[in-house]
Amino acid sequence: MDAERDTEPVLTGAKTTRVSTDYATRPMRAARLAPEPQSGNGWAIVFTLVALGVLGALALVPGTLSGPGELGWDGLVTFLVFAAAVGGWMSSRLDDTFVAVAAAVLLVVLGVLDSEDVFEPLGEDQIWLLIAAFILAAGINATGLPSRLSVALVARARTPRGLFHLITAALVTTALLVPSTSGRAALVLPFYLTLATAFAARERLVRALAVLFPTVVLLSAIASLVGAGAHLVTSEILAGTVGERIGFAQWLWWGLPFAVVSSHLAAEIVLALFTGRSDRRTPLRVDAESLRSQLNVPERMRRGEIRAAALLGVVVVLWSTEPLHGLSPALVALGGALLITAPRAGTVAFGAAIAEVPWSLLLFMAATGALGTGLTESGAASWAVQNFLSGASPPAVLGTVVALSVAAHLLVQSRSARSSVLIPLVVPAAIAVGMNPVALAFASTAAAGFCHTMPSSAKPVAMFARIEQAPTFAPRDLLKLSALLGPALTVLVLLFAQFIWPLLGLRL
Repeated sequence: MDAERDTEPVLTGAKTTRVSTDYATRPMRAARLAPEPQSGNGWAIVFTLVALGVLGALALVPGTLSGPGELGWDGLVTFLVFAAAVGGWMSSRLDDTFVAVAAAVLLVVLGVLDSEDVFEPLGEDQIWLLIAAFILAAGINATGLPSRLSVALVARARTPRGLFHLITAALVTTALLVPSTSGRAALVLPFYLTLATAFAARERLVRALAVLFPTVVLLSAIASLVGAGAHLVTSEILAGTVGERIGFAQWLWWGLPFAVVSSHLAAEIVLALFTGRSDRRTPLRVDAESLRSQLNVPERMRRGEIRAAALLGVVVVLWSTEPLHGLSPALVALGGALLITAPRAGTVAFGAAIAEVPWSLLLFMAATGALGTGLTESGAASWAVQNFLSGASPPAVLGTVVALSVAAHLLVQSRSARSSVLIPLVVPAAIAVGMNPVALAFASTAAAGFCHTMPSSAKPVAMFARIEQAPTFAPRDLLKLSALLGPALTVLVLLFAQFIWPLLGLRL
């Protein structure tokens, strides 16, 4: 290689930075992540088990903490098993799925549930929808389409604020492509590392980007029913308790506006907290060609990308128009999964796509669905609500549910586990005060998407916190972010629940 061609320019700000063409023309290396630290929350486990244990013991005494009727043996057993499950989910040493399955089996052994209550959820439409969605995501990711979309948007940036909002728009879009927050974080991590190299001379901007990526990945998941396993948990619990499941089109109609507003609000908060005025005023230009080279994205779309984009468009349209054609979202997703893995016509082998399905999440959903059934059928959930929400007004219940949902990540790290804890209690609470249980459950699920306080609060946050190849944030940065973003998200959920979602057909 000639000496004059050893470097090529990449414009990153007021001046030109030169990066090695060896780096610029090869795919990004896999990110090196530091070992994940173990979180110490034993105090929370002990406190919860003791508090719920005392509650259960008091329920044995006739007339103590009793509502219109005694709790009963089944209700007490369910409470104690549920308390043990919550304690297990708080522990970083126990697998969430193991805890959920063990709790469901214990309820069957103790006679609270029938064995069918544990096995039947595995055949539900929502389980098959998630399986097919992960197969579709594997086929789409194999083409490089998400990277092309990100490059196309980010290359338009001319200012740091424009860059942050274009990245936010791209991340919101990926919520429709990849049904997993941790999967989306892993997908965009190489893109962040590429930007970190391009803007190496502007370290504060790079650190702010490290905060932005996981923050928006988590908040934007609410856009889609398949954006997080917690959404399917919420839908299944609603179906089992009030007989009303939230469909894909409904979730998109309610969730996408909230995802867009909350994500762009978060982008502004990150800009304000982690960049200075001079950082925001200094212009920049992202070299699209260099980004494409580093991410191994050719200039022209490949046939596989075109097929994947067309198939995704058809699937999303069919999902969103279910009332017109009557095809269930699960059936549509399965059809799309078969097409994207078909020999010659597909983009990924069926076996490779199946390997991407998180089977432990499916078992978790089935087991927590059984726990929710136990809480409802044993009368434990309604008994708790009648005793502790007696005389409460709907606004007070809404405020309490949203605040608890925002704070729940401090105790229960898994997003799906938080919904499994909260929604079985939220539904009877809504019924007790004359509210729409679907609206209150949706508000709780949206609020529970906030999990940014500690690196251990969510997998995307932990993933970006452990990067070794580029500057990233410190735990104190997350505390600073949460001090502003947490209250802002709480207020935003309350505003949407009171004014926006009712206009979209979701009345309290």
